[in-house]
Amino acid sequence: MDRELENLTENINDIKTLINKFNGTLDNIEKRLTRLEKVDSIEHRVAVNQIDLSDIKEALQRIEEAKSSEIQNINRRLDSHLVKIAKAEEEIIMIKSK
Repeated sequence: MDRELENLTENINDIKTLINKFNGTLDNIEKRLTRLEKVDSIEHRVAVNQIDLSDIKEALQRIEEAKSSEIQNINRRLDSHLVKIAKAEEEIIMIKSK
């Protein structure tokens, strides 16, 4: 009878060990699923943003085609201002170095 009680106790301990291992495995699975949900969410946002950027690019191209001369004029003016800013920065650097 003592031997049967020992066997029963060992079996119960084995079952407890298996349950603990199973709980650990479940925790790992839950963590992985959470990470997959996050990745899925990020991939979805990236895809949506890519679509948005593509739409914006196409809209800008259509605007550019319709208003080509105006946009070219604006671009030339912006380039001119950038050149002026670059020259001013060069002069400031030269004055500081003296």
